[in-house]
Amino acid sequence: MAIKGAIPVSFAAVFPFGAFAKSVAPVADFEASKGGVKVQARDKVTGLPVWAVSVVDGDPDANESTVKVKVAADAEPVLPDTLPGLPFRPVEFEGLTVTAYLNQSTNRVAFSYRASGLRAPGGPLKSAIKTAAA
Repeated sequence: MAIKGAIPVSFAAVFPFGAFAKSVAPVADFEASKGGVKVQARDKVTGLPVWAVSVVDGDPDANESTVKVKVAADAEPVLPDTLPGLPFRPVEFEGLTVTAYLNQSTNRVAFSYRASGLRAPGGPLKSAIKTAAA
Protein backbone atom coordinates (compact mmCIF):
# COMPACT_ATOMS: atom_id res chain seq x y z
CA MET A 1 0.00 0.00 0.00
CA ALA A 2 1.43 3.35 -1.00
CA ILE A 3 0.60 6.69 0.53
CA LYS A 4 -0.04 9.31 -2.12
CA GLY A 5 -0.28 12.98 -1.33
CA ALA A 6 -0.84 14.68 1.98
CA ILE A 7 -1.56 12.66 5.11
CA PRO A 8 -4.48 13.86 7.31
CA VAL A 9 -3.39 14.45 10.92
CA SER A 10 -5.08 15.81 14.00
CA PHE A 11 -4.15 19.24 15.30
CA ALA A 12 -3.31 17.70 18.69
CA ALA A 13 -0.87 15.23 17.09
CA VAL A 14 1.12 18.01 15.39
CA PHE A 15 0.81 20.68 18.10
CA PRO A 16 0.24 18.87 21.43
CA PHE A 17 1.25 22.02 23.35
CA GLY A 18 -0.80 24.32 21.12
CA ALA A 19 0.15 26.79 18.40
CA PHE A 20 0.32 30.57 18.46
CA ALA A 21 -0.16 32.59 15.27
CA LYS A 22 2.28 35.37 14.46
CA SER A 23 1.30 36.52 10.98
CA VAL A 24 -0.39 35.73 7.66
CA ALA A 25 1.15 36.39 4.25
CA PRO A 26 0.33 35.42 0.67
CA VAL A 27 2.40 32.54 -0.72
CA ALA A 28 4.28 33.54 -3.88
CA ASP A 29 4.08 31.44 -7.02
CA PHE A 30 7.77 31.56 -7.98
CA GLU A 31 7.20 30.09 -11.44
CA ALA A 32 4.50 32.63 -12.37
CA SER A 33 6.22 35.63 -10.72
CA LYS A 34 8.41 37.41 -13.26
CA GLY A 35 10.02 40.80 -13.74
CA GLY A 36 9.51 41.88 -10.14
CA VAL A 37 5.75 41.20 -10.30
CA LYS A 38 4.73 38.75 -7.58
CA VAL A 39 1.90 36.36 -8.32
CA GLN A 40 0.11 34.63 -5.45
CA ALA A 41 0.14 30.83 -5.50
CA ARG A 42 -3.13 28.99 -6.03
CA ASP A 43 -4.16 25.69 -4.52
CA LYS A 44 -3.91 22.91 -7.12
CA VAL A 45 -7.19 21.30 -6.03
CA THR A 46 -9.48 24.28 -5.34
CA GLY A 47 -7.84 27.09 -7.30
CA LEU A 48 -8.09 29.36 -4.24
CA PRO A 49 -5.25 31.71 -3.24
CA VAL A 50 -2.78 30.20 -0.76
CA TRP A 51 -1.80 31.97 2.47
CA ALA A 52 1.05 31.08 4.87
CA VAL A 53 0.23 31.36 8.56
CA SER A 54 3.41 31.62 10.66
CA VAL A 55 2.94 29.96 14.03
CA VAL A 56 5.05 29.33 17.09
CA ASP A 57 4.90 25.72 18.25
CA GLY A 58 4.02 25.65 21.94
CA ASP A 59 6.28 22.62 22.53
CA PRO A 60 9.33 23.85 24.49
CA ASP A 61 11.38 20.99 22.98
CA ALA A 62 10.36 21.62 19.35
CA ASN A 63 13.26 21.53 16.88
CA GLU A 64 11.91 24.57 15.06
CA SER A 65 10.01 27.14 17.04
CA THR A 66 8.28 28.72 14.03
CA VAL A 67 6.50 26.76 11.31
CA LYS A 68 4.26 27.79 8.42
CA VAL A 69 0.87 26.26 7.77
CA LYS A 70 -0.58 26.94 4.33
CA VAL A 71 -4.30 27.70 4.07
CA ALA A 72 -6.23 28.03 0.81
CA ALA A 73 -8.97 30.64 1.13
CA ASP A 74 -10.79 33.31 -0.92
CA ALA A 75 -9.51 36.05 1.39
CA GLU A 76 -6.67 36.44 3.86
CA PRO A 77 -7.42 34.34 6.95
CA VAL A 78 -8.34 36.39 10.00
CA LEU A 79 -6.23 35.53 13.03
CA PRO A 80 -7.86 35.10 16.44
CA ASP A 81 -7.50 37.90 18.99
CA THR A 82 -4.41 38.09 21.17
CA LEU A 83 -4.57 36.94 24.77
CA PRO A 84 -5.19 39.87 27.14
CA GLY A 85 -1.86 41.44 28.07
CA LEU A 86 0.16 39.15 25.81
CA PRO A 87 1.18 39.23 22.14
CA PHE A 88 0.11 35.61 21.59
CA ARG A 89 -2.78 34.47 19.39
CA PRO A 90 -3.72 30.86 20.19
CA VAL A 91 -4.88 29.13 17.03
CA GLU A 92 -6.16 25.72 15.96
CA PHE A 93 -6.14 24.41 12.41
CA GLU A 94 -8.96 22.45 10.81
CA GLY A 95 -8.37 19.81 8.16
CA LEU A 96 -4.64 19.64 8.91
CA THR A 97 -2.47 17.56 6.59
CA VAL A 98 1.26 16.87 6.45
CA THR A 99 3.49 16.03 3.50
CA ALA A 100 7.03 14.76 4.03
CA TYR A 101 9.75 15.81 1.60
CA LEU A 102 13.53 15.81 1.34
CA ASN A 103 15.04 19.21 2.13
CA GLN A 104 17.92 19.13 -0.32
CA SER A 105 19.84 21.95 1.37
CA THR A 106 20.06 20.00 4.65
CA ASN A 107 19.63 16.50 3.18
CA ARG A 108 16.99 15.76 5.84
CA VAL A 109 13.31 14.92 5.81
CA ALA A 110 11.14 17.99 6.38
CA PHE A 111 7.39 18.47 6.63
CA SER A 112 4.93 20.75 4.84
CA TYR A 113 1.66 21.54 6.62
CA ARG A 114 -1.67 22.55 5.05
CA ALA A 115 -5.04 23.24 6.63
CA SER A 116 -8.55 23.92 5.40
CA GLY A 117 -9.11 26.64 7.99
CA LEU A 118 -8.18 28.14 11.33
CA ARG A 119 -9.90 29.31 14.49
CA ALA A 120 -9.34 30.33 18.07
CA PRO A 121 -9.30 27.23 20.28
CA GLY A 122 -12.91 26.17 20.70
CA GLY A 123 -14.15 29.01 18.47
CA PRO A 124 -15.89 29.03 15.09
CA LEU A 125 -13.95 28.31 11.90
CA LYS A 126 -12.45 31.58 10.54
CA SER A 127 -11.52 30.50 7.03
CA ALA A 128 -12.04 27.36 5.02
CA ILE A 129 -11.62 25.87 1.59
CA LYS A 130 -14.92 26.18 -0.21
CA THR A 131 -15.85 22.91 -1.82
CA ALA A 132 -18.36 22.36 -4.56
CA ALA A 133 -21.78 21.16 -3.45
CA ALA A 134 -22.16 17.43 -3.87
